[in-house]
Amino acid sequence: MAAVIPQQPETGTYTFESKPKAIEGRRKYRFQFDETEHPSPYGNIMYDRRIVRGNTYAQNTLPVTTQPDPIEIQRQQEIRRRAIAKKRAKDQLRPRSPDAVEGRKHIEIQTELYLEELSDRIEEADVETQTDAFLDRPPSPHFVPAKTGKDVATQIEEGDLFDFNIEVKPILEVLIGKTLEQSLLEVLEEEELSNLRQQQHQFEEIRNAELVEMQRLQEQERRRKEEKDRRMKQQRDILKKEKETADKIAARAFAQSYLADLVPSVFSTLRNNGYFFDPVERDVEQSYIPHLMDEVATRINKTILGRVMLDYVLRDVIHHRSQNHNQGQSS
Repeated sequence: MAAVIPQQPETGTYTFESKPKAIEGRRKYRFQFDETEHPSPYGNIMYDRRIVRGNTYAQNTLPVTTQPDPIEIQRQQEIRRRAIAKKRAKDQLRPRSPDAVEGRKHIEIQTELYLEELSDRIEEADVETQTDAFLDRPPSPHFVPAKTGKDVATQIEEGDLFDFNIEVKPILEVLIGKTLEQSLLEVLEEEELSNLRQQQHQFEEIRNAELVEMQRLQEQERRRKEEKDRRMKQQRDILKKEKETADKIAARAFAQSYLADLVPSVFSTLRNNGYFFDPVERDVEQSYIPHLMDEVATRINKTILGRVMLDYVLRDVIHHRSQNHNQGQSS
């Protein structure tokens, strides 16, 4: 005969639900409010208005007298008046741009080192995320009440103790179930790893594309800066050339006005000094007249020389005759 063990009927799991409320602290005062009559309005001191948070050094203290001090009021008004005057003087001394000429107007531009693109369109980007795969919640175990009673032994006949075909079935089901569950977990893990690798590959592609875009934007910004510098240099050169041209035109006009009466006087002076001459007259003056004067001087010199020689001859003759006359008288 087989022993009969009494079993209790299976029931559902025991659950308990209660309305949450704050934990009551230790009693601080000699009397305690009854929560049924006066419920506690606060359960956390962080939200209790009666608790002071922060330091108490900078708290406002009430003055001794309720009426303000007139000297203090006058001092504050004087400080406020000085601040307003200083601000007004600073605004007057601040350099301002001159008024725009007719047909133009002033506009505000960015002068910072890094320019900010102003756009009405808000940049948007889609972001996706993948949550982890959660396993199904296992079923709640059946409630097994505490063991009661007393175990007794009994004699079992041969053949009634263990039937392999019947007893191995649940064990085999458990083994197969665990194997299938482990296989499914491994497949899910491989799929998750494959998805992670794919996401990583996509992320690397997006990051490389962003790096390329960033490099392109940097190169574009560099080209824009170089173009801006080149245009500014060209504009400075143009302004410099325009200034030099204006200075040259002004100098030419001043020189023309200054030298208007100088050309006639210079020509008259050069003409008087002989720089402008008649070629025939100049040839006569430089070639014919000097030769004529040389010939005349030569003839005059010859005439003078002949007269001088004649005077010498006459003097010698007169001297010899006077000597002969004197000798004749003495003899």
